[in-house]
Amino acid sequence: MRLTLHDLRRLAGERKLATLTCYDASFAALLDAAEIDLILVGDSLGMVIQGHDSTLPVTLDDVAYHTRAVVRGSRRAWIVADLPFGSYQQSPQQALHGAVQLMQAGAQMVKLEGGVEMAPTIAFLVERGIPVCGHIGLTPQHVNAFGGYRVQGRGDAAAGVLDAARAVADAGAAMLVIEAVPEPLARAIAALGRKSPDGMLTIGIGASVACDGQVLVLHDMLGIGVGRRPRFVKNFLDGQESIAAALRHYVEEVRAARFPGAAQVYAETP
Repeated sequence: MRLTLHDLRRLAGERKLATLTCYDASFAALLDAAEIDLILVGDSLGMVIQGHDSTLPVTLDDVAYHTRAVVRGSRRAWIVADLPFGSYQQSPQQALHGAVQLMQAGAQMVKLEGGVEMAPTIAFLVERGIPVCGHIGLTPQHVNAFGGYRVQGRGDAAAGVLDAARAVADAGAAMLVIEAVPEPLARAIAALGRKSPDGMLTIGIGASVACDGQVLVLHDMLGIGVGRRPRFVKNFLDGQESIAAALRHYVEEVRAARFPGAAQVYAETP
């Protein structure tokens, strides 16, 4: 039986939620067997599957294709699919078109990047029955604007990231990914999420163990990711006898709030 949003909110009151990216049916079945709570069909597929140097070339058809594969391979996990670059920024109506395509492919929730500027689009989708996951902090689709993959929200920039989180929550997002921000700021955003009217779940990646759950790119946590490994990544295959064991180890570490540790989060100053 596939988890529902109600199930996730209940579980978040009992333990942390374990999330991983996934792009195919075989790995989806392995993630299900390890009792991963959420699967993200991420536009990270552009880098780890397609070999690009960013997520920007990924298309809506790409994400829909991989979503269908993941749905066929899993039975339990809640499925979140990324709206890729260029598929939602033009207008709320454009975002609805893309979200419908991903939901018809089997996703239960769509994810989009941005804060205050995307709040009207988030509200537009939510009002039409589409669960939305926001994404703030280091948003990979903005890599060129950021000048690279850099920690966001240090110093005076913290207020802007907090405002972004508040805008996403107020727009009705049910979930929020917080990526590569200082740990104290991520902790404050997690507290804000819990105080939102419907209890916006927070999923951290290089954020804070205080978040309701954690996510990593599957290939990164297995030590087979391409390029430089971010600080927030831990190789869970190291010391394990199989991929299945590595996945179980990740789930255990997340649920018990042992991951991320101090080595995987960021201080307020470099």
